[in-house]
Formats: sequence, structure tokens, C-alpha cells
Amino acid sequence: MIIALAGNPNCGKTTLFNLLTGSRQHVGNFPGVTVEQKSGLVRGFSDVTAVDLPGIYSLYPYSPEEITARDYLLGERPDVIIDIIDAGAPERGLYLTLQLAELGIPMIAAFNMMDELSSDGGSVNFEQMSARLGIPSLPISASKNEGIDSLMKLAAAMAGKKPPKISYPESAPSVILDEIENIAARITFLPPRYAAILLTDGNLSETAHSVGLTDSETERVRRLREDMELLCGDCAEAVADMRYGFIEQLCAACIIKGQGKSKLRSERIDRLLTHRVWGIPIFIGIMLLIFRLTFSVIGAPLQALAEQLFGCGRDALGELLEQTGTVPWLKGLITEGICAGVGSVLSFLPTITVLFFFLSLLEDSGYMARAAFILDAPLRKIGLSGRSFVPLLIGFGCSVPAIMSAKTIPDKRMRWITVLVTPFISCGARLPVYAVITAAVFPKYGGAVIAGLYLLGIGAAALTGLIMKKESGGFIMELPTYRMPTARSVLLLMWEKAKDFAARAFTVILLSSVLIWLLESFDLRFGLVSDSGESILAALGSLAAPIFAPLGFGDWRVCAALITGITAKESVVSTLTVLGADIGKMFTPLSAISFLVFILLYMPCAAAFAAMKKELGLKRAILAVGYETAVAYIAALTVFQIGKLLF
Repeated sequence: MIIALAGNPNCGKTTLFNLLTGSRQHVGNFPGVTVEQKSGLVRGFSDVTAVDLPGIYSLYPYSPEEITARDYLLGERPDVIIDIIDAGAPERGLYLTLQLAELGIPMIAAFNMMDELSSDGGSVNFEQMSARLGIPSLPISASKNEGIDSLMKLAAAMAGKKPPKISYPESAPSVILDEIENIAARITFLPPRYAAILLTDGNLSETAHSVGLTDSETERVRRLREDMELLCGDCAEAVADMRYGFIEQLCAACIIKGQGKSKLRSERIDRLLTHRVWGIPIFIGIMLLIFRLTFSVIGAPLQALAEQLFGCGRDALGELLEQTGTVPWLKGLITEGICAGVGSVLSFLPTITVLFFFLSLLEDSGYMARAAFILDAPLRKIGLSGRSFVPLLIGFGCSVPAIMSAKTIPDKRMRWITVLVTPFISCGARLPVYAVITAAVFPKYGGAVIAGLYLLGIGAAALTGLIMKKESGGFIMELPTYRMPTARSVLLLMWEKAKDFAARAFTVILLSSVLIWLLESFDLRFGLVSDSGESILAALGSLAAPIFAPLGFGDWRVCAALITGITAKESVVSTLTVLGADIGKMFTPLSAISFLVFILLYMPCAAAFAAMKKELGLKRAILAVGYETAVAYIAALTVFQIGKLLF
């Protein structure tokens, strides 16, 4: 049995999906977090699969999320739809409920966050709601695991039952009701694997032929699509009025609204946090405070402790290998290659975890949705919109999911620009590089330097958007009420980021550390060398050194680190560590700033390039990384050369 979870953005679908399947999908409180449907087996039910669909407001195609959800529901036709409705805003959710009911699929209306409505003094008469809707309705709270057992029992019982039939008011135009019922019946009758053909753009005959439809089946689909277009065109306004009228009567009869305390509280807070003048300065101040706490107050001591632990562990392992008579080259590979490279990256795990602890607090509380709202106006001035904020925000963690999340942007050109500028946002993989360089060269001002790099990345993204500016349309999004962050959600995000970071350390970084050690230990004739300056890696780095010398870092070890950084940005740290580089002596303050600027802006890692290739195509992806690297070179060159003139 397949259960599809549908509903508006921020109604709790993904929270319910995680609860049912044990999955750890990221939960956000703004549109665009779920871009494609995700599926998983429901715990305790070996034959039940739950599918988490993107949050949508309507089945009429406008955004990519709506197209994804509609394609799945019409093409795959799940056994049961669980329609999740925010109990605090039922009017908005019920419009989608009526559209889903017209698909002719058994469904349940689950009113989520009922605990919040009850605490606010509100209630729902579910017996009357079910009777009027013709759809079983019940209360749940996904975040507190309340009502979930009853929901799953009802879902199992609903499979194979008759589809719902909405009892619209008698005052509704009969021609509209007849047309809706007629189309719903014909969609149900159409074989599921052909239903998605209704959504095909372009030549219907060619598409139908490619999937094996007969001429008569193709003609049926053609007529049905024409009927749907007629309904969505000439009758759309009348249908919408009918639905909204029905919803108004339904809510008046079945729902007692709360006193609105949470809404009033949110409105009072928003008067300050979303203020036209103070909103953006407050946002910048909050982010600077987070960086200060992460990189100086909390993160720095934890990082120092982690470095000591890894150092002691490496020394102890080296002594053990020495006592067991391990051959010198193998001992060097394990201690100076693997342990030094992987350990140097893992020592930054506490810093990464602290950063995402604070970001998850902001997101879970509802503030990040406000950030998207207040940044919409400045983003539109550079050709983007508030929708672009979602990928840019995710980019602080990793460029790969950030680039993928750009699918939620309807406008193709704006989507391309967003994908192009997202790598300029400092991802978590660059943090170890920033921390190592600033700790060695700017020990007292590390937090300020790192905050400046983040702002510079945002500035580079803004300048690129301005160059490629395209007039963008308005941005409409839901602002959720402020909520106390849940420990489960915060810890889940921290765990996922820590796990991903550690996984990269034990895969990509481990392999690159081994490769770096081998290249640093052997010469071009594959003989062991005592001086790494005679190694293969030195030869490769020396070839690139003249290119980067005008930027202030012509040392072959730094150039080699930049090359390995293409595989993963953390490899820059592991490379310098394996090579035994004394960073404090290798860089001057000016060359260190130039190096950090280049690290910030040059092409993203190989995985991010693959994501760009998927979204932009190979040609545009190559042009994009070429542009980003050129910007990095020019910016670093400008910083170093002007700095030399001034200082």
C-alpha cells in the first residue's frame, strides 16, 4: 500500500514522514525544503510505503513543487492520500483538500498541530467535519507523536474504499458540479500510467505513441485534456468562488478559532524583526553574533580540545607501530598521511556542529522565513527574489543540496543565476580552511576575519546577480508563527551535519590524504624521497606556482593544496597538514587574506560541479565554474596588489 502525504508548505508533512518512516529528512519552515517526493517504508508495516510530496497550495501547475506533486498524484495514483492541514490555518489548507478529493482517490484529512490550537482555546468538531467533507477527519500533532496510531489504522482501513464525494452547497452552479464530477470520474477510469500524459506539454500524439497508447486511448486523453483546460479557463473563477464559499461555511460550522495569542505574539515580534529599516541590520547582527559564538567563544575551545585529542591519539598510535616493528613507510602513511589528514579535518567537527546548532534554532523558531521575507527587496534589486534565499541559506551548509533546492524557483533564468551564485556562499567545507589560516595568522581576530569572508561571498553573489540582472516578480510566502524550537529537530539537524562531515572525512579526505602522502613521498621515478621538495607533488605544485605568485602564495605546497581542494575543500587543510606546512611562516597577513579570498570564491568541489551540471547542463556548468574561478583570481590579485601598494 502506498500513502501519499500532501499539504501546504509548513503544515508538518516532513515531520510526519520522519515520524512514520524513521527517516531524517531536513525539516524547514519555508517553501522549498522538500523539492521532490521522498519515500520510505512505514515502521511497523512491512507493506506500507509513505511518500512525502512537496508542499503546495494548489494542484494547478505554477511552481515546480506543484508540478511534482500533481504529476505523482495523477500518474502514480497512491492507494490513500493523507492530506495534512494546519489546524491553525484551516481555510488555506482546505482549498487543496477539495482539489485532492476531486482526483477520486481515497483520502484522510489530518488536522496537524492541534495541540497549538487547543492551547490557544480553539477546537474542531471532527464528527461534523467528516460528515460535511465526506472525508474522514481527525486531529494529530506530528511533532509530539499524538494521534499517529489512529491515523495509520484509519489509513490502512481506507485503502480500496470508495473515493470521497464532496457535498457542495445546493447553491453552486450545477454545470460546474457536473463538470467536476465528470472529469474526476474520467481521470479515475484512465489507466494510471497514462494519466500523467494529461500534463504533457508539446505534441500529445508523439508522447502518447512513445508510451504505447492506442489511437483511441490517445483521443480519450486529448478530449479529457481539452475539458480540463476549459474548466481551468472559462469556469476557473466560478469554481474558486464555489470552493471558497463552501470552505467558509464549513469552518463556521465546525471550527472554533482560538484567541489568537500566538498570532498576536508573532505580530508584536515582527514589528521589530521585519521592520522596513531595522529588519536587515538586525539580521546581520544576529548572524555576526552567531559567528562570534561559533568561532571564538564556544567553537575555538572545543576545536583546541579536539586537536589535542587527535594529536595524542596519533602519537600513541605512532608509538604502538614503532613497538610492533612496522616498516617506516607504512608507519609514515598511517600517522603522517591518514591520521594527520583525517584528524586535521575532524578537529573542526565541534565548530561545524556549533554553527548548525545556532542556525537550526533560528530556522525552527520561524525566524529564517522572516529573513527570506526581509531580504526579498534587496534580492530583487539584483535580479533574484526571496525564493533565492532558500538555496543561498542552504549553501552555508553545503553547495550540493543548495544547488538542487534551486529547482523551486519557477523562472528559469532566475534559477540559473541562483545556481551560478550559490557557490560564492561559504559552505561548511571551507570553514576548516578559514579556521586554520586565521588561527595561525590572525589569532585575535579570527571571528571578524571569517565574518568578513562570509559577507564578501554574499557581496560577490550580489554583484554577479546585478550583472546578470533580470526583472523578478513578486514573492509570496507564508510567515509561520514563532515557535519554541524542539530539541528533536535541533539535534537532528546537528547530527545530520556532523554525520555528513565525518563521512566526508573518512571517505574523500581519507583517500585524498593517502594520495597526497604518496605523491609527497615519491619522486617522478617512484623512489622514496627524504625531502618532499623533490616529490611528484612538489613537481605538480611548482607548475602552478607561477600562476598564483602574483596573488601572494606561490609556494608549491599551497598550490598543491588548491588543486586537491577541487575534490573537497577540506582537502586543503589535510594537504597542508600532510606536507607539514608551517602556516604561520608560509603566509604574511596580506597573503593570507588573498589566499582566503581565493578559497572563498574559486570553483566549488567536484560534487557541487556535478549538481551544477545536472541543473545547468555541461556547457553552462563549465562556464559557471570558469567564471567563479576567474572572479576568485581577480579578487585575490586585487587584494594582494593593492595591499602591497598601501602597506
